[in-house]
Amino acid sequence: MSHLWLIRHGPTHAKTFVGWTDLPADLSDQQAISRLEAALPDVPVVSSDLSRAVETANAIQAHRPRLPHDHRLRETHFGAWEMLSWSEIEARDGDLARQVFETPGDTAPPGGESWNSFSARVHAGVGALSGETVIVAHMGVILALLQKALSCTAYEAFAHRIDPLSCTRIDCPEGISGPWSCTQINHKY
Repeated sequence: MSHLWLIRHGPTHAKTFVGWTDLPADLSDQQAISRLEAALPDVPVVSSDLSRAVETANAIQAHRPRLPHDHRLRETHFGAWEMLSWSEIEARDGDLARQVFETPGDTAPPGGESWNSFSARVHAGVGALSGETVIVAHMGVILALLQKALSCTAYEAFAHRIDPLSCTRIDCPEGISGPWSCTQINHKY
């Protein structure tokens, strides 16, 4: 059996929607990083190309092989909603915001990407992997992969909490291209 070890990057402390904005991660909790690094298997590490994911991957890599950063593992592009709070988005585009988050699919934020486009991008990136891998990415990426593993709707996947520096493990009994399941969500070491 293969696994995908999904690590959410360290916290940014932003209280806004941060998609493609390149904020650094706070990696000051060295004990949490050490526990996480020690718990991961000796398999290749890949990350999104955004600095918060790259920095987190560097912190947990240790002796593991490193794959090139992959832009397909970036967070959702929130377009005009980047770096806005929910209240700002709701005041600006309330009906559209509810549609994007309550019925995720083909509707996108202004200048951003829809859930379906985002999810297809993420799955293409993961589909290019050759086996068991540690993936350091973003909450949205983990939720897109969790949706497949749990065979649930995007809206149901959104209900899962994914903390910074947490690990979600996807089980791939027939390899990455086969069916998936999930036995560990948002585990903190």
